[in-house]
Amino acid sequence: MDKFSDYPTSLTAPARDAAAVVPSDAADLPVLPRALYVGVSGDISARLAGGQAVLFRNVPSGSVLAVRARGVNATGTTASGIVALW
Repeated sequence: MDKFSDYPTSLTAPARDAAAVVPSDAADLPVLPRALYVGVSGDISARLAGGQAVLFRNVPSGSVLAVRARGVNATGTTASGIVALW
């Protein structure tokens, strides 16, 4: 039983869905996520929802980046095991 099923999903609520991220310099993620989980540490080169490009350096494994990334670039991304959360 889900006692919270009647509550709206917000940016601060726990994620309800997730999908593995395949970094690509051209393709956007199929869903605009609320955050990215990083399984293996490294750098993440992301294209944010607002259009900005940003490089997150030395992101530790197990981190959750609270960013709305429309894409993760293959070029410049050394982290792996990235999961989009929404």
